[in-house]
Amino acid sequence: MDIFYWFVFLVGFGFTVSGGISLISYMNLLPAGFTWLEYLQFVQTRSECWLFPIGIILMLLSTLKIGQSPCQ
Repeated sequence: MDIFYWFVFLVGFGFTVSGGISLISYMNLLPAGFTWLEYLQFVQTRSECWLFPIGIILMLLSTLKIGQSPCQ
């Protein structure tokens, strides 16, 4: 069962990287005249940017489960 949590951790890591890259790439809108508030409103409508918090949650939950497993 431990392998399942490692898999979830790696999927979460991939989601976090993908979402983080999207967030950074959309920061190019700031020099184009977007304010920080407009940027945040735009980003929350983009599905690929939601991968970042989802990935962090998956990594956190799997880390907590992996830490609770007994040493074998």
